[in-house]
Amino acid sequence: MPRQAKHTLNTARIKALNKPGRYADAGAPTLALFVREGANGVIKSWVQRLTINGVRRDIGLGAWPLVTLAKARTVALDNRRAVHEGRDPVAEKRRERVPTFADAAKRCIAAKQAGWKNDTQSGVWTRTLEAYAVPAFSSRPINTIAQADVLKVLVPLWQAKPAQAKLLRQRIRAVFAWGQAHNFVESNPAGEGISAALPKQAASEHHTAMPWKELPAALAAVVACSSERECVKACFAFQIATATRPVEAREAKWTEIDLDAKTWTIPASRMKMGREHRVPLNTVAIDALERAQKGRKGDLVFHGGKGTALPHNAQKRLMSRLGLVGTSHGFRSSFRDWCAENGKPREIAEAALAHVVGGVEGAYFRTDLFKRRAQLMDDWARYLMQERGKVVELTTAQ
Repeated sequence: MPRQAKHTLNTARIKALNKPGRYADAGAPTLALFVREGANGVIKSWVQRLTINGVRRDIGLGAWPLVTLAKARTVALDNRRAVHEGRDPVAEKRRERVPTFADAAKRCIAAKQAGWKNDTQSGVWTRTLEAYAVPAFSSRPINTIAQADVLKVLVPLWQAKPAQAKLLRQRIRAVFAWGQAHNFVESNPAGEGISAALPKQAASEHHTAMPWKELPAALAAVVACSSERECVKACFAFQIATATRPVEAREAKWTEIDLDAKTWTIPASRMKMGREHRVPLNTVAIDALERAQKGRKGDLVFHGGKGTALPHNAQKRLMSRLGLVGTSHGFRSSFRDWCAENGKPREIAEAALAHVVGGVEGAYFRTDLFKRRAQLMDDWARYLMQERGKVVELTTAQ
């Protein structure tokens, strides 16, 4: 675009300018009117060129005539004063539009999504932040959130749920890093500065697993328990019968289940590895579903009584009440041990657990082995029902 001679602009001259170019305003140093051809005619807009912290910057001030000559000159003068005082008018302008933490989180995730292999990670990030950070920070602009605010969210989780807390901190820190990159915040309140204030975490341990030989008796004890809601007991049986993760069972939806085909299809968005997983439903699982269906409310199979998913500690409370050892996640290890001890093929067991096989073997593995997994899960159900058939009585137990 050719540069034109510097003239003192006025309204009449601006109206007459139709040739594309840059027209510097002698009445306001650093200010110029840019004229260019647009789809619907000539477009005229104000641009100010300043050197800020040693870097030349072009700052758009808006289109003429929405922004008048007088207004453009006033804003240009204010920006020059800011630079003279050592301030950055571009950063200050951005801070005037500082997003809330919730909005910043959405924009941060959207920016990262292009580098992710699938949409699952965005869902995981969103659920983590919405579960802990968004409620705590509410609708506050991100530049008003301090280290003390972040600590209030992290400290209660830091030892109780160390793995979850670490992920939460990483994601909160990523949101503020995005804010720093866009000049919305100057420092990261979830950065290294808070490390000294966080308590030391215990060494991570694997989920405690109940010995597989004790599972039939444990399941029978749960079925016979009269002090717990049937929905919780059914979820307990369903998770063990399907060898799925606790959260996958608790968030199961009726729209994912085909009782005629005896199949539960968990979408990729709810799977740890981001892949859809088909689960063959054995007699124990179907029995649990039939019991849950009697108290059906909405699409969630196992609800907390108000149409929401069961709380994450519902099964933990049940196991504690009955004196059962292990964790609900540990049932997957129990199932895997049963497979190994009873000569079940490794690849079938791993597929049943929705584990991804790595290396060369995984590269050539193109089937989910559904028919063979269905047989495996039927064998698993027969094993679980050996304790005097009490699991079968789940549909009639009171």
